[in-house]
Amino acid sequence: MNRLIVSSTCAVLLLSPVAHGQSLGEKTGVNSTLGITPTTQDFVTEAANSDMLELAAAKIAHDKGNADEKKFAEQMTTDHTKTSKDLKAMVDRGEVKATIPVKLDSSSQKKLDELHDAKPESFAGYYDPMQVNAHKDAVSLFERYSKSGDNSKLKDWAGRTLPTLQHHLEMAENLKKRD
Repeated sequence: MNRLIVSSTCAVLLLSPVAHGQSLGEKTGVNSTLGITPTTQDFVTEAANSDMLELAAAKIAHDKGNADEKKFAEQMTTDHTKTSKDLKAMVDRGEVKATIPVKLDSSSQKKLDELHDAKPESFAGYYDPMQVNAHKDAVSLFERYSKSGDNSKLKDWAGRTLPTLQHHLEMAENLKKRD
């Protein structure tokens, strides 16, 4: 009886992220750690979540950030609006078979809530490290997909987008150094 319960519990845990359109590996960061290529759906989900978080965080940074953070936020707004449009266009044209999420995942929403709740004087302590971590994750995601992704158009786009994300990471690291 206990084996049945354990087996059933394991099956539910393993299948539940798939039901939400994302593999357990991408959701937990295991794939990134192991250098495993994300599935097309995982890549699209993660890229869209990243864009949504960056755009929402930039709005908050415009209100609460210092001059450097506001300048950084402007660049994030420009670049992540473009990547969102590019990704949506590929899906809409049928070049990429995937579903784009329409709202932030719970982890990203939690980060956004923390930014929203931060006082202007402590905002940098939340925003700056969040930007470094978010862009490290994005660079990893785009590197892995651009090397071995299974959709050639998306793979090419990931490769063309990667230098911009690497530049964002450098900018974010510089923000953090100024704290």
